[in-house]
Amino acid sequence: MHKYEDLLAEAKATAEGARLRTRRAVNTELVHMYWRIGKLILARQAEDGWGTGTVARLATDLRGAFPRQRIFSYRNLVQTPKMAHTWPALIAHRPVAQLPWSHITVLLDKLHTRAERDFYATEAVRHGWSRAHLDLAIRQRLHLAQGSAPHAGTLPPHDLTLPDGSPALDELARDPYRLDFLRLDEPERQQEPPYEESIAARMVRFLTGLGTGFAFVGCRYPVLTGDQYHRVDLLFYHLPLRRYVACALGTTSARPTHLVRLDTQVRAVDERVRDPDRDAPTIGVLIETSSGQATYTSLPPRGRQLLPTEADLTRVLREAVGAVDGAPHA
Repeated sequence: MHKYEDLLAEAKATAEGARLRTRRAVNTELVHMYWRIGKLILARQAEDGWGTGTVARLATDLRGAFPRQRIFSYRNLVQTPKMAHTWPALIAHRPVAQLPWSHITVLLDKLHTRAERDFYATEAVRHGWSRAHLDLAIRQRLHLAQGSAPHAGTLPPHDLTLPDGSPALDELARDPYRLDFLRLDEPERQQEPPYEESIAARMVRFLTGLGTGFAFVGCRYPVLTGDQYHRVDLLFYHLPLRRYVACALGTTSARPTHLVRLDTQVRAVDERVRDPDRDAPTIGVLIETSSGQATYTSLPPRGRQLLPTEADLTRVLREAVGAVDGAPHA
């Protein structure tokens, strides 16, 4: 007769195994959803000649339909046609579908052929690489170091799985996009949004309504650096300046802490989001709701001509704080 401790250990192992299989399955469905959306976009572009502006409109409308889901950001959706073009056949059973979405964006951003993307996707699954390890392997051109470049006709194995306990599986467990996907069918909350969200929404409406090239990327935008996710409170992209603009919201009077948070967010965007070959260094904006002040921590000369002034940002911030607090503002 087994001891109770043996029974407990077996039951815990069974539960953990079920949880791991569920994580893998949900992630595969998320990747498959992006692939299907990419196929839809490619088909419409071929039939109707739609341009890239359609993807931006689709991202806006999907975020309107699912207001709390970051999975439908423009940065994510613009990758979907590239993924569907790379793997025109069903993607759900390929090694790449086992990887977290942040890994897949590295494959799509850093590589340009299907053969190379298949090679690194397969190696990442086989060894359970973290996103940082995958990025390093690509920069070191591992496929060439192994003797020869992969060929387009090479078929990756179909029986590979992410190793249990691997860094990639750990990142998959913490992937905010997978968590958002699970909450996709949740109805929008009926209560008033939190104080910070209300302030952020008003700042977004102001900046994107200026008509000076601001594109909204995301709120609490997740950026993976090393083995930790940093969240950028508000992230924009300014098209004429070709720069990201990261805004940190501070709701207390501890200004040094806010400056550290903003510096962390700016560095995360520069290191993991910005394309150094295309984008200039990120601009930081500190939005202090407690004092009603908005300040740039760095501003290039041309930015002074194209971006709203600190006085304008401060005015809108104070109006937003007054509206949220329910108090009239002079």
